[in-house]
Amino acid sequence: MKKTISILTAVTILGLTAACSGGGNANNGAGAGNTANDAPSNTSADNKPSGAPKKVELKIFLGGLDRFREQFDGYFEKFAEKEKAEKNIEVTFNSEYPGADNAPQILKTRLATGDVPDVFSLHAGNDMPTFYKAGYLTDLSDQPLAGKLIDGIKDLVSMDGKVVAVPMESLSWGYLYNKKIFADLGITPPNTLTEMKAVVQKLKDNKVTPFLLSYKESWIPQLFLPLTVGGLVNSSHPDFMDKMNSDQGSFADIKEMFDIIDLVNANGTDRAFEKGNDDGAADFANGKAAMWVQGTWDADSILKMNDKAEFGVAPLPINDDPASLRINVSVSTALSVPPTSKNKEVAIDLLNFILDDQASNDLYQSLKFNPVSKNHTFKPYPWVEDAAVYVNKGQSYRDPAIPSAVKDESGKALQSYFDKKLSKEDVIKQLDKTWKEANAAAAK
Repeated sequence: MKKTISILTAVTILGLTAACSGGGNANNGAGAGNTANDAPSNTSADNKPSGAPKKVELKIFLGGLDRFREQFDGYFEKFAEKEKAEKNIEVTFNSEYPGADNAPQILKTRLATGDVPDVFSLHAGNDMPTFYKAGYLTDLSDQPLAGKLIDGIKDLVSMDGKVVAVPMESLSWGYLYNKKIFADLGITPPNTLTEMKAVVQKLKDNKVTPFLLSYKESWIPQLFLPLTVGGLVNSSHPDFMDKMNSDQGSFADIKEMFDIIDLVNANGTDRAFEKGNDDGAADFANGKAAMWVQGTWDADSILKMNDKAEFGVAPLPINDDPASLRINVSVSTALSVPPTSKNKEVAIDLLNFILDDQASNDLYQSLKFNPVSKNHTFKPYPWVEDAAVYVNKGQSYRDPAIPSAVKDESGKALQSYFDKKLSKEDVIKQLDKTWKEANAAAAK
């Protein structure tokens, strides 16, 4: 994401800068873990570590990132080589990649029961406040990585002014569209719901299915929630979040959110419940539909299925108010170290290596992620530049801080809504109830 313009998921344009060095500082955060004195102290005459290496196994928990297993595992091996050469620590990895639907609950259970990984992924927008409050995140502010972060990105992985995670996926998203189909039919991304209806009709008139539906995994229909709430909160309903957080609001106040959901559901591909994310990526890559309400995190999967695929990203129209048309900007996946890690020094070394000045350029580019470091110099991908057009015009918003439980419930409820097992009123009642329960749980 970067070279000239960097849609630094928060806003900002940045030029290239030189900068910080890598390396890890052990005296960081509270709780159990290695200290600087735990590292091997024997050195040879040329200051290289000598003697028998210290052996460390890092437990790595990367929820929802199985599609990137090859890239992460390869990068971890590069870190192991560096740690052996520089500190005479022999690092091995016990890595697990649970699915996105189950990962948050699995991780919370592990942390609560003391079965803590040394490095774990979390959603910066959804999970970070809760994890920080529970004391599960180490303060990384004094680490080299903190000084490398683009300012707008840094804010999204900080709590109380402290950097508590390393951003991986910084996102600017709305829905994906097939650029070739749009160009062939003379279509441009619509700015209003009325214009979207016209686009849908033109696609159907030309025998093109407008939307790809892949609802086998509940987190996919859940994506409608931040897109609709985000657009409405930043236009016609600025007090919605405050009302919901104080038990004074209802999703009935923003019932218009169903307008775009209904349009998509009525004009999508068949067998929605048979298609998960991987199937959806394959179908979209091969032109089975013109649009997919999905984020740019699937760019790697799409291009693996069809390296000639041309797709863009645009904000999802939810009504006819121009102020509601905005790109969602966020940091989704981030990496953290718990204060109770038994291998804390090495784990923090790994997080610093994630933003290594040289190696991280190749890592982030191979993952199709946006740049997050001032030292990232790789050219942004076309879809990043698409989103930057909206961000640079001020047509963006920070991913709304909706409670995780509400997001989870919305995914299941919208599956049932599509399947006609729940009405709009039923969905509203369930989401209202879940939000109030989340408020009560947070107050404890």
